[in-house]
Amino acid sequence: MLEHMARHWWTLALRGALAVLFALIAFAHPFGAAFALVTLFGAFVLADGVFALIAAARLSHQDERWLPLIVEGVVGVLFGIITFASPAAVAAALVFVAAAWAILTGILEVAAAVRLRRVIAGEFWLILVGALSIVFGVALLADPLGAVAALTYILGAYALLFGILLIALSLRLRRLTGV
Repeated sequence: MLEHMARHWWTLALRGALAVLFALIAFAHPFGAAFALVTLFGAFVLADGVFALIAAARLSHQDERWLPLIVEGVVGVLFGIITFASPAAVAAALVFVAAAWAILTGILEVAAAVRLRRVIAGEFWLILVGALSIVFGVALLADPLGAVAALTYILGAYALLFGILLIALSLRLRRLTGV
């Protein structure tokens, strides 16, 4: 395996360069990168819906159960259309789901800490975790588009580090081949 990787070191370098390029785009144009990710999601769910409808059409000639595939296909096509018609709304919807989850989780953590205080010491930490979750959820709701940009920056930072590490690995593998 090492020999194979060393011979094809350039593929790792290319992957790393593409990751660094994505990171630079994400940092320079966070909303453009977020739009690209949402568009990719829309293309995926639309294609998935179309393929589910094709599978349902093929199964309809047999005695198979194909109604769930029709529902899945229609839902996929509708979500794909909605994503392309309003990508900002889809991105914001993801933020709202994350915010709702954070707030509900925070409330439940605080409630659990109040109940646990009769049993253990140190429930204060669970209260802090719950409060942090609530504050995080409220912050997401306060600026949904800013949250999308922040997520894009985080993804960009990951891509940058990932790309640099892949390039470093590829150069090390290149030295093994003597090139």
